[in-house]
Formats: sequence, C-alpha cells, structure tokens
Amino acid sequence: MSSTAPVRSHVGIRELVVTSRPLSWINTAFPFAAALLLSSRHVGALLVVGTFFFLVPYNVLMYGVNDVFDHESDERNPRKGGAEGALLATSTLPSLLRWSVWPAVPFAVAIPVLAEIEQPGRGGWTALALAVVLFAVVAYSAPGLRFKERPGLDSATSSTHFVGPAVVGLVAGGAEPTRTVLAIVLAFFCWGMAAQAFGAVQDVGPDRAAGIASVATVLGARRTVRAAIGLWLLAALVVLFAGLPAAVAAVLVVPYVVMAWPYRDLADHDAARANRGWRLFLRLNYACGFVVFWLCWWAWAH
Repeated sequence: MSSTAPVRSHVGIRELVVTSRPLSWINTAFPFAAALLLSSRHVGALLVVGTFFFLVPYNVLMYGVNDVFDHESDERNPRKGGAEGALLATSTLPSLLRWSVWPAVPFAVAIPVLAEIEQPGRGGWTALALAVVLFAVVAYSAPGLRFKERPGLDSATSSTHFVGPAVVGLVAGGAEPTRTVLAIVLAFFCWGMAAQAFGAVQDVGPDRAAGIASVATVLGARRTVRAAIGLWLLAALVVLFAGLPAAVAAVLVVPYVVMAWPYRDLADHDAARANRGWRLFLRLNYACGFVVFWLCWWAWAH
C-alpha cells in the first residue's frame, strides 16, 4: 500500500531568506542609513528601526511579492533557484505572500512616528514618501498594475525600489532640496534605471516565452544594453553638479560601463550570455559601495 507525501503549504525561514536576495540587502539599507545620518546628524531609534526594515523586511516584501506573481516565468528561467532568486513550490506561494506583506506593516507605522518624534514636522512627509516607495514595490509585480510589464516604467519603478529608501531617509532627516541633494538623487535614479535595464537583458528569452513585456523584450538586447550604458554615463554627468565630495562618485560609473561594453552588440537569441555581466555587476556593487561609504564618511566628518 503506497502513501502520498503531504503537500507543503507553508514557507520556511530559509526560503524567505533566499527569496529576499541577501546579496542585495545592503543596496536598500545603506542608502536609507546614509541619507538619514547625513541629513539629521543624529543616531537614534529611527536609524536602527529604519535600517533594519530596509535591510530585511523590505527585501522580503519586494522580492516575495515578485516571486509569487512571476512564478510562471521563473519556472522557465535557469537563473532561478539560488542567489538570483528562489523557485518555491506552487503550494507555498500563498504563505510566501502573507509572510512577505504582514511583517512590513508595523515598520510602515513605526518609521513615520519615530521621524515625527526625532524631527517634529517630518512625520507626515515621511509617511508620504514611504507610502510611495511601498506602492512602487507592490505595483512592480502585483496583478492589475504589473509595472514590470510596462517598458520604461519597469526601469523607473525598479530604480525607485533603491532610490526610495534614500529619499525616505532624506525626508525623515529634514534635508532641504538643495542642488547637491537633487543631483545625487537624480544620478542615483539614472544608475538604478540602468541597472534594471541591463539586468532585464539576460531574461529576454524566459520573459518572451511567458508573454512578459519589459524594456529588454521591447527594445531588444542590443539597444537595451546601449540604453543602460547611456544612463550610467548620464548618472556620472548629473552627479558632477553635486559638488565635492559627491562629484567624485562620477568615476564609479566607469567600471559599470566597462562591464556592459562587451554586450553592446548582443543578439536577442544570445541574451542569456549577459548573465555573466550581471554576476560581475553584483560584485561591482560591493566594491563601488565601499567607495561611496567612505565618501559619506568624509561628508559626515566635515
């Protein structure tokens, strides 16, 4: 007499961690922490709570929602099932969605409250900025919105996922919209759009097979890579208007352009080859992030 193994319906902690792309945690936590510290010059509960939120729960929310609603295309994608994205059993997806959304709720309430306590008058603006960021996270993947399937808007929304935490930190810290601040935010936004566009190139095949539109499926691999290179160069140009020490960050665009340059003539049928460049991109983020850290430290000290 044979027995059938029970179907798993609950997602485990390890699966949540893999889903949240731990390699990218620092990409959302550091912009918030740096922006808040440089604008408020204050180390308090908001810094601790906000940094933790943008380090873990925020990424669980962002990538968990994405993995739930992109499950069909992910099954066709050889990149999924490791550091570049989990591939969970279909039966666990409802549990994944619950555990992606609900842990973020108390932080969405606490961060504006703490901002109001530490910077009176900033709580409401912080709540608004955070609401926009969280909407962008959900709208990127959720049915009915699916910004990731609106070419151009997909890159802009993805960039908001990483620039947004910095904006929340600036707003909560009471930063004024000076030329320096605006130039840094705009340059970061261009960098984020370039990153998303280049990352989409490697998925042209799986996305087209699943009927998913993206900037890369519409423009094609070659033009998308060239657009990404152009956006990185634009980011370098914009940050020059921020003045020192921020303008030094313009040179950090060079490694990204060098990384993407070999793929500037990439054919659509060979788009998966861009994954090698994407893996190098992930490493570059750590190296360039280290330099940005010390630039922020210099700005803090002076």
